[in-house]
Amino acid sequence: MTTQSGMTRRGALTAAAATLAAARAAFPGGAHAAGPGPEVSKARLGFIALTDASPLIIAKERGLFTKYGLPDVEVLKQASWAATRDNLVLGSAAGGIDGAHILTPMPYLMTTGAITGGRPTPMNILARLNLNGQAISVGNDLKAIKVGLNSAGAKARFAQLKAAGNIAKVAMTFRGGTHDLWVRYWLAAGGINPDTDIATIVIPPPQMVANMKAGTQDVFCVGEPWNGQLVNQKVGYTACATSEIWMDHPEKSLGVRADWVAKYPRAAQALTMAVMEAQMWCDKMANRPAMCSIVSGRQYVNVPIGDILPRLQGTITYGDGRAVSKSPHYMKFWANNASFPFKSHDLWFVTEDVRWGGLPASTNKAALVAKVNRSDIWRAAAKAMSVPAPAGDSRGVERFFDGKVFDPANPGAYLASQPIKKLV
Repeated sequence: MTTQSGMTRRGALTAAAATLAAARAAFPGGAHAAGPGPEVSKARLGFIALTDASPLIIAKERGLFTKYGLPDVEVLKQASWAATRDNLVLGSAAGGIDGAHILTPMPYLMTTGAITGGRPTPMNILARLNLNGQAISVGNDLKAIKVGLNSAGAKARFAQLKAAGNIAKVAMTFRGGTHDLWVRYWLAAGGINPDTDIATIVIPPPQMVANMKAGTQDVFCVGEPWNGQLVNQKVGYTACATSEIWMDHPEKSLGVRADWVAKYPRAAQALTMAVMEAQMWCDKMANRPAMCSIVSGRQYVNVPIGDILPRLQGTITYGDGRAVSKSPHYMKFWANNASFPFKSHDLWFVTEDVRWGGLPASTNKAALVAKVNRSDIWRAAAKAMSVPAPAGDSRGVERFFDGKVFDPANPGAYLASQPIKKLV
């Protein structure tokens, strides 16, 4: 199979192997051989079959973990976000994993015990993995009522389905996760209550298209490449990219068990450095065909390259007659401080989980973010790599497509401004 740049998958893997060999030759004892290196050489990292797992996959395939003194890192596919959670709770000592490509809210929900049966599993966020690159997809039957960025057109349709005893089903990937929050925001902005007007269901990302094809769901929110694949298979269309809701929004993170970070602080920094260098490589448009030829492979995302590459290059065929080239709504891995874990962004996720009852209203949101978010490790990694870091831990006031504003200095005002919510 040949990519748009003419590079075959075999060629990309050969290039990756050459990079690995060069890294081993240059750093026979790891990147820190001249000084104190990582305390361990191994970590077990999970990932879900999504394009935004690319930094972990590329760090492995291009020998970057080895370069930074972690030659035995494993990058292991997980069946679902629930499986990722369960394996993180186990930890590698019990056959699970130490860290993962993860939905940004999950480390918070795990740290509080909200999704671990009330038994907290403290987690740390070491880096953000990407901005943008998700979408809300709908079935072809909603084309006639022009459901797009504005979801209001679906309100009457969903009311009819509910009255007929066939309530509309909206799929996302994990309760309280990013896709749950994006689709809830989109629905609520159109006057649709996601807790009473429709039914939300949890579906692993790789099963989304098959379920839409089977007619078991009306809408789904997921990361790429599954929205692109839905359009390519003519099963439905993209109502909107999630970055149309909130431009350059944060998405996945590198989440690691807090006890592993505390026990192996130098390894945690080395892990972060390897992922950061992979993000820089992935972010270059010239590298994206080669990246896709690796990431689309069977052991990783397992899709045709045509399902994954175009949207990464800013070419979006929505499937309802709209087609955009050079769209700003493409996935970013490094540009616009994509890798830096802004605490202000984590505060938004925690606030939204309070909004929808995933966390209690009494949650000390700022204290929770300070506990989980380790932007200090990212900054140390950036300094060691001579990479500039943002001046502060806040990106400032954020604005959404419906006119709502999130000021991290006053999350309560944002919460009060939302007419549809479910506080507990």
